[in-house]
Amino acid sequence: MAKTRTKYVCQQCAHESPGYYGRCPNCGSWGTMVETVEASRPTAAAGSRSAPTRAESPSSVTRLSDISSDGEQRIPVAIDEFSRVLGGGMVPGSLVLVGGDPGIGKSTLLLQVSTLHSSLQGRVLYVSAEESPQQIKLRAERLRVIPDDLLVLGETDMGQILAHIDTVQPSMVVIDSIQTVFVPELQSAAGSVGQVRECTSRLMQFAKRSGIPVMIVGHVTKEGTIAGPRVLEHMVDAVLYLEGDRYHQYRVLRAVKNRFGSTDEVGVFEMTDGGMQEVSNPSQAFLQERSGNASGSAVAVPLEGSRPILIEVQALTTATSFGNPRRTATGFDLNRLQMLIAVLQQRVGYSLGTHDVFINVVGGLRVGEPAVDLGVIAAVGSSHAGKPVDRHTVFIGEVGLSGELRSVSQLDRRLNEAQKLGFKRAIIPSTAYRGPTDRLSGIEVVRVSTAREAIEAGFTPSGRSV
Repeated sequence: MAKTRTKYVCQQCAHESPGYYGRCPNCGSWGTMVETVEASRPTAAAGSRSAPTRAESPSSVTRLSDISSDGEQRIPVAIDEFSRVLGGGMVPGSLVLVGGDPGIGKSTLLLQVSTLHSSLQGRVLYVSAEESPQQIKLRAERLRVIPDDLLVLGETDMGQILAHIDTVQPSMVVIDSIQTVFVPELQSAAGSVGQVRECTSRLMQFAKRSGIPVMIVGHVTKEGTIAGPRVLEHMVDAVLYLEGDRYHQYRVLRAVKNRFGSTDEVGVFEMTDGGMQEVSNPSQAFLQERSGNASGSAVAVPLEGSRPILIEVQALTTATSFGNPRRTATGFDLNRLQMLIAVLQQRVGYSLGTHDVFINVVGGLRVGEPAVDLGVIAAVGSSHAGKPVDRHTVFIGEVGLSGELRSVSQLDRRLNEAQKLGFKRAIIPSTAYRGPTDRLSGIEVVRVSTAREAIEAGFTPSGRSV
């Protein structure tokens, strides 16, 4: 039987040491010695020639042309928004990491996925290393779903977890969370770099060997990235982030890595008393409380993945009470806002140097696409001038430093989405592609060249259309 021992390896120079050093003896780096498990192969008796096991069988070289390109049959997921982000379903043997801020709804979402999956595919093992099984039961009662094939295990020892999985043979495994499980062979505490890496490595080997999909929950740092070693994200097959403001009801599930699909898709959910509810029409949800006659409000059309979503951008400008004006952005990049304010001052002529400027993307959504620029400057210009923007107008375009407007991709899809929601006009850059865009019925396409023209066209229903 194979024996295991631990050693410490420097993450900078790969120097190995049997004991821990705060500073690497080889390269002098501080805090880079990480505890690692090393397994030694069992030695065969002299003269014995036992056949190699499957794990020890020699590898073979295969022609690329001889390898079958037929994809794995995906396992359907009952939650369409979750399935969309994964690329159409779960791949057998995949290892998926789900991260997000505390209290954002990671455990709630995965519990819902587990309950629905167990009703379709058979038993699911939910390993709770943070909460007790009683707490999981209370959450399930709150969600009003308690299936018979959902099994709960309260365990933190990775060896015991894998033993229970081999006994139960579930159709899916959920580990909540990876930072709280540990390998007994390592002396370091759970959540350390060595523990997280070793636990993830064992889960990855199990998933690939058994073909059972595994989903793990990961904590995030205060910067919003997955806590632990960066190699954690490299080892898994997909990395999903659940984003949103915990004080708003909407959540966005976004893929930043996906070996089996695109990273351009997003799923939109609404947090309710009954758990995470899918939002099939996010544009209508984000605009349902919009006021039609208030200044400082404009509608932009960013692309979240391949899906166009109409959002309301609110702006407020007020005379500053201090020497330095404040610029605050919620759901929008602050540096980008600073640039757009400079364009409004220099190219449009607005005196914003003595005004505080506040920007808010309604609904808790975070956007960073340049196509939102035109909506932001329209909202700021409307608030500064005290004039409301035409409520039936959307703004699509990127703003350059010279005040010029630049075209954006997939304009036809954005305009189609605006048309479906009843908008009558769209202000776009004059350099945008002249194709099916100009043949859309039911929406007037207004082409402008500069930020000044766009703001002026947004104040009145009449514009220069082409």
